[in-house]
Amino acid sequence: MQAKNLLPALLSISAVCGVAVADVQVSNYDDLPEGFLGSAFDYNGVQYRDVNGVGGVFPDGSTFVPADIGNDFIIENAGLLYGDFPGWGSPSNCLTFGTSYIGGENLSLGAFATAWMDLPQVSDSISFDMVFYENGPWGGIVFHLDAYLNGNVVGTDSFTISDLGGRDNIAFSTLSVSGVQFDSAHIYATFGASLSAPRLMIDDLTINTVPAPASAGVLAAMALGLRRRRR
Repeated sequence: MQAKNLLPALLSISAVCGVAVADVQVSNYDDLPEGFLGSAFDYNGVQYRDVNGVGGVFPDGSTFVPADIGNDFIIENAGLLYGDFPGWGSPSNCLTFGTSYIGGENLSLGAFATAWMDLPQVSDSISFDMVFYENGPWGGIVFHLDAYLNGNVVGTDSFTISDLGGRDNIAFSTLSVSGVQFDSAHIYATFGASLSAPRLMIDDLTINTVPAPASAGVLAAMALGLRRRRR
């Protein structure tokens, strides 16, 4: 069999034999109405939970309590942002956090400290686009993404907000973990040893699920099918 024809054959046999194949799922939130989603919600098989509800510290030494940053996930129509920065995310909705938003095509970067995502099945990569404020009162805060399998951290990524002084301004980055298998993810922000609460919106959450292992019988059927196709 020619190499270029091998993948379609494998996919066809996998479908017949009931073998799961890897699936890339991108969540852009554009089919959700703008507004509050509460402290937990499900979307594209991902269970979002435990947002904020914590206290912490800001770089200037001031502190906050749970009521200051709220505990809601929020769908935000950020049309103005996408108009100015068309290369970021997928217009026009994104996911933000906190206590409030402004309806319509506005820009409301909500307060974020922590949130969890339980995945629909074991995955081997996750990434999302971030927009946040840098410098000003936010410089030095660190965003984290930890991937967990059975309650243990198996992979991590982080990004430190610029601390160049002056006024705060819009900035962009991406967090991602790949090359390990995991079933949940934790996003959070810290300053020093404490949680912090920068402003954040995310978009294009991209997850690649891991195919389920094939049984010996299924593997044998796939091998037989390939041999027959080579004749």
